[in-house]
Amino acid sequence: MTHGTSGEWRPPTPSGGDVYAMGGKPLLALSVLGMPVNKLPAGVIRRIIAGGADVCRQAGIPLAGGHSIDSPEPIFGLVVAGLAHPDHIRANSTARPGDVLLLTKPLGVGAMTTAVKKGLLDEQGYRQVMATMTQLNTVGALLSADTRVHAMTDVTGFGLLGHLLEVCRGSGLHGRVAAGAVPLMGPARGLAARGVLPGAVQRNWDSYGASVSLGSGVEPWLRDLFVDPQTSGGLLLAVERGTEEEILRRVQDAGFASAAVIGSLEAPTAGRTAGTVSVEQQ
Repeated sequence: MTHGTSGEWRPPTPSGGDVYAMGGKPLLALSVLGMPVNKLPAGVIRRIIAGGADVCRQAGIPLAGGHSIDSPEPIFGLVVAGLAHPDHIRANSTARPGDVLLLTKPLGVGAMTTAVKKGLLDEQGYRQVMATMTQLNTVGALLSADTRVHAMTDVTGFGLLGHLLEVCRGSGLHGRVAAGAVPLMGPARGLAARGVLPGAVQRNWDSYGASVSLGSGVEPWLRDLFVDPQTSGGLLLAVERGTEEEILRRVQDAGFASAAVIGSLEAPTAGRTAGTVSVEQQ
């Protein structure tokens, strides 16, 4: 969903995120539009709708209709229906002990969009974060037929660690993240170190931080980026050990140049209980 500000247009983020994350393909989209009709120029509203239609064209689906209301602030989103082969559906609760974790997009969306609102991000950074948010996660549908991809989810509002915890809890496993391997957008590092972050960062940590163990070398700003809410973030994959390099190449060849191996999953032990995550500086 895209939230605009008066007089400023930002392209809608991609449709079908959950559909792609489950290994499906979008079929059609419906728009949800809320606009302050007496405050925002009609031309800006038309551009927002046109942006949504453009994203649908990229996904190869029609914008089949929608609903609009008069709203005190600009709101636009797409509700997407999709199809998936029953044998190819991927859940976030089907990872296996020994699986390797892959992340397809870099983190830092929340920090960088907060910087946009504060006028702290330059044009290059703005283009980078917009390119990340508007990249469709179509690779999920491509990978769903590969039986070596055991589990898949998208990284969105709960941040990397929140969505990884969902995988761990659903699969009864412990997750390990190599902090230095996690891809980050360049400007996000400095912004997080300066405390330029959305309020949801602290709320996310407060809600699930007790289930995360941080290594001694993990800086506070890096932890913040690991819980940073992502708008249209990447896919988090749990793949069979020994296949991660091949699958990583496939993801990168599909246009996700920043994709990386970031950790692994293991059976619970006395010191590493199920449904928890440890972050180690490596």
